[in-house]
Amino acid sequence: MALHALRGTTALVCITLAWPAAAQDDPGFLGTLVLTQGKRDLSFGTALSRTVVGAEEIQDRQASTIGQLVDSVPGVALVNGTTPQGSGINIRGFGANTTYGSDQKIAVQIDGASVGSEELYRIGTQLFTDPLLYREVEVLRGTIGSFAYGSGIVGGVVRLETKDASDFTGGDLGFGGSQTVEASSNGPGFVSSTNLAWVPSDNAEFLLNYTFRDQDDLTDGDGDEIGNSSFQTPSGLAKATFTFGNADEHQLSFSHSRTVADDKDVPYDQFITTADIFGNVDRVTDTSQTALDYRYNPANDLIDLRANLSYADQKIEYDYVPGSSSAEGTPSFPFLLRTVEADQRYETTKLTVSNRAIFDTGAVGHDLLTGIELQKRVRADNEEASAPGGTDRRFAAFLIDEMQIGAVTVTPALRYESSEVDSAGDFGTFDNDAWMGGLALGYEFGNGVSVFGSAAYTEGLPIIDDLGATPDARERMSTTEKSQTFELGAEYTGGGWFAAGDTLSIRGNIYETTLWDITSYTVVGSTGTPLESVKTRGAELEASYGFANGTYVDLAGHLVEGTEYNPGGGEADWRNTLSDRLQVTVGRTFDDTLDLSWEVVHTADRRDALGDDLPNTTVNNLRATWTPDASGILAGSEIRFGLENAFDVDYVGHLASPSRKSPGRTLKATLTKTF
Repeated sequence: MALHALRGTTALVCITLAWPAAAQDDPGFLGTLVLTQGKRDLSFGTALSRTVVGAEEIQDRQASTIGQLVDSVPGVALVNGTTPQGSGINIRGFGANTTYGSDQKIAVQIDGASVGSEELYRIGTQLFTDPLLYREVEVLRGTIGSFAYGSGIVGGVVRLETKDASDFTGGDLGFGGSQTVEASSNGPGFVSSTNLAWVPSDNAEFLLNYTFRDQDDLTDGDGDEIGNSSFQTPSGLAKATFTFGNADEHQLSFSHSRTVADDKDVPYDQFITTADIFGNVDRVTDTSQTALDYRYNPANDLIDLRANLSYADQKIEYDYVPGSSSAEGTPSFPFLLRTVEADQRYETTKLTVSNRAIFDTGAVGHDLLTGIELQKRVRADNEEASAPGGTDRRFAAFLIDEMQIGAVTVTPALRYESSEVDSAGDFGTFDNDAWMGGLALGYEFGNGVSVFGSAAYTEGLPIIDDLGATPDARERMSTTEKSQTFELGAEYTGGGWFAAGDTLSIRGNIYETTLWDITSYTVVGSTGTPLESVKTRGAELEASYGFANGTYVDLAGHLVEGTEYNPGGGEADWRNTLSDRLQVTVGRTFDDTLDLSWEVVHTADRRDALGDDLPNTTVNNLRATWTPDASGILAGSEIRFGLENAFDVDYVGHLASPSRKSPGRTLKATLTKTF
C-alpha cells in the first residue's frame, strides 16, 4: 500500500496558518485557537498537531461516547464504537486494537488524572465516561506534544476538561445551570443531563452534574438488530473552585466524576471477534476520577506554579452466565471459566508539579515549562484474566522551552522517567529508566503563512501487564519499546479570497513514525514472537472557509499507510492502520439563531477486525441548531436536531467485528434550557 498525493477520492494539501505567540495555561507548547465561522476552531502557532473539540461542538455532535466525539479529528478512529465499554480510540494506528482496549501508546487524562491506559483483555474502552460531563476535549497527535504527559506515547494524548460553574453563570454571582433532554429514534435512546451551578462570591464556585443515558439495542442500515448494543450509564460530576490571596494569586480546584454500568447477560468479549467461546457475563463497570489542582500565579513572569494530585479507579466485576457459550454450562474451553469470572481493578495515583517561566536572554525570548511527576499504579492480582497484579511506581522530570528568535521559534523538549514494577506474585521486581525528547522548529513569513517541523523520540517502559513467569516475560520486563517521529507542515490564515469579509484557515502536516524493540505486538500466527518493527506514514488536514453571509465549509481528513516487519524479513500491512478519511461540512448560520449543516464522511482502504477488506463508505449527517432570540419560556434554550447516517447505509466500521455493524439512520432531538 503506497501513500500518494491522490489516493481513492481524497486529496490532501499540506498548507496552513500564521505563527502567533501563545500563552500556555497547560503544559506543553500548545499555540492558540483561531476562531472560525465553521463548526470547529483551529489550533495554530505550534508544530504540535492539536485539535480541540469545544463545548458547542460537544453539544452539536450529540455523541453517546467520547470515542464518537473525537473520531472526527484527523488521524483518529473509533474501534467497535457503538457502546461505551466496547469502543476504543486509535490515533495514527496506535491505541485500541481488536484484542486489548489499549496498547499503552496513547494517553488519556481527565482533569489531569491518568485513565484508560491498561491493556484490558477483550475490553475495548480506554475512556469510560459520558461526553456531557465535559466542556472541552483536546487531542494531541504524535509524540512531540507528549513529554509533559508520559513516556512511550506514539499515537497521542486525549485530554478532557470537566465543566465549571462559571460556564453556566457567565461569571456572575448567584445560581445557574441547565437541563438537557435528548431522544434518539434508533434503539430508541434517551438522555437527561442536569447541571446545578452556584457562584456565591468572586472567590468560590460549585457545580453538580448528573447525567443518565439509556440506549436500547440499535439497528443497522438493513434494519437488523445490532446485538448487545444496549447500555445504561448513570454519570455524575462534582466540582468546586476557590481563589484566594491578596491579588487572587492562589487557585484551588477539586473535581470528582464517576460513571457506572450494570450490564446483564452480555458477551465477555466486547470486540465480538471470538464467536461465543467466552460466553456471556453479568458485568458491573465502575470508573471514577478525582483531581485536586492548585495554582500559584503572582505578578511575576518567572512564577506560574501548578500542582495536580489525582486518583483514578476502575473496577470491573464479572459473573458468568451458565450455558451462554457453545459448550454446556461453561465457555468452550473450561479453563476460560476462571478468566470470565475474574474481577479486575486498577488504581492510579499521580502528583504533577510544574512551573512556567517567561524571560529573555539577550535576543532570545523563553517560555520555559519545567516539572516533575510521581505516579503509583496498583493492579489487583488477577492472573486468571491475563492480568497479573502488581505495583508500578514512576518518577519523571520534564522540560519544554519555547524560544522565540525573531520570526523563528525553536522548542526543545526533554523527559526523563524511571519505573519500578513490583509483582504481586512471584515474578519479581524490575527497574527501568529512559531519556526521551524532541525538537520543534517554526518560521513565520509575515504574510499569514508559516512552516513547521519536528523530530521526537520516546521510550515505553515495561508495565504491569508484561509480568509473567516465562523467559519471554522477563525479557519484556527489561526492554523498553522505542519510537521516533518526524513531522513537517505548514499553515495559513487570511481573508478576502473570494469576497471582502471571507476568512480562510488551513493547516496540514505529514509524518513518519518508526517503532522498534517491540514487546507489545507479535507476529501474526506465532506463539509470541515479537514484531521487529512498525512504520507508519500519514498526511493530515484541517481547514475552514467562512463567507461574510454566514456560509461556511469545514474540511478534515487524513491519508495513512503502515507496515509491520517480521524478524524473518517478511512484511505486511500494519494491522492497526487507520482507513483513509475525508470529512466535509457545509453549513450556514442565520443571525446567530439558526445553524444548518450537512456533513459528508467518506472512508477508503477499510478492513474489519479479521483483516478482510471492506468496501468504501460515504455517510451523510444533517444537523440543525436553533437558539431562539426570545423572552418567556424559550429564553435561554437551544433546540438541536441531528439525522445521522441519513441514507441508512449498511456497513461495518473500520477494524470492527464483521458481526458488529454500525448503526443505521438515527434521528436525534435535543432540548437544552439554561437558567
